[in-house]
Amino acid sequence: MKTCTWARVARRALLPAALALAGAAPALAQAQPPSPAAPYPDKPIRMVVTFPPGGSADAVVRMITPRLNHSLGQAVVVDNRPGAGGNVGLSAVAKAPADGYTLGVGAAGALAANSSLYADMPFDPLKDFRPVGMLAAIPFVIVGHPSVEAKTLPELIALAKRQPGGLSIAHGGNGTAMHLSAALFEQMAGLKLVGVPYKGSGPAALAVLANQVPLAVVDLPSSLQQIKAGKLVAYAVTSTQRLPMLPEVPTAAEAGLPGYDAVGWFGVVAPAGTPEAIVARLNADIGSALKDPQLQVAMRNLGVEPAPDSPADFSRYIHAETRKWAQVIRSAQIKID
Repeated sequence: MKTCTWARVARRALLPAALALAGAAPALAQAQPPSPAAPYPDKPIRMVVTFPPGGSADAVVRMITPRLNHSLGQAVVVDNRPGAGGNVGLSAVAKAPADGYTLGVGAAGALAANSSLYADMPFDPLKDFRPVGMLAAIPFVIVGHPSVEAKTLPELIALAKRQPGGLSIAHGGNGTAMHLSAALFEQMAGLKLVGVPYKGSGPAALAVLANQVPLAVVDLPSSLQQIKAGKLVAYAVTSTQRLPMLPEVPTAAEAGLPGYDAVGWFGVVAPAGTPEAIVARLNADIGSALKDPQLQVAMRNLGVEPAPDSPADFSRYIHAETRKWAQVIRSAQIKID
């Protein structure tokens, strides 16, 4: 009997403590730190490039991906989706999950100009993406055939003013950055030129070489050797700074058009809503790759200038470019069906 009595006493003494512990269990569980999320990235990243293979943007992306593979610890897979001035590829990016595993490489057209060029856009460039960082700027050159009387930009402007509508200027296609650069040149110089679209910078440069068209706005790869050989006259570069590969050629601003600045560019965007920490990580790794001296030499050999920046700077630049090109497009009445 004594044993049973002492057992009952012991159970009665322990029961309140057991109940107290049971009641505290949920609170203790809540106090535990949450299990850490999987570190980013933990699977391959898809990089949607809005250009076909072989172009300068595609080449730059393929130059940086080995470095990103190393720094991110995951494969960056290039997915070329050209079409509709970049709208096809970026439309896919806009609809992708905002988790950092689908990125887009878009250019001035799709991210800044197309909203003014196309009646129907499959996305809003300013709302549907989170800028990660610019990759590169593409300066252009205003060139002419040696038979053109003018040899400098002021002489060219004076010649064109004497012949309103009498000079034509080739470019790389309607709505391209080269087309818009030519339109801005025409507007700022107060000229009336006849635009002639070609399927890319190379064909436009060849047309001037063959004296089929007197003038063109083209990129450096399609014109550098011909300029060096004296087969093309370089009137000015369209960037705000002279180019290392053409140091003797002035900028358009230096040659009589203060404030002229018209370059192609492309950069990386993510779907809107992508976490800030992921964007910051991607920007840091991309910026590190673009600062590699060997990569910079390779990029400049392609005629593009490395242009690493912050997500905030890239966002401001996209907004500024959108406003600028909207005004140029309205004034020139450029539309793409």
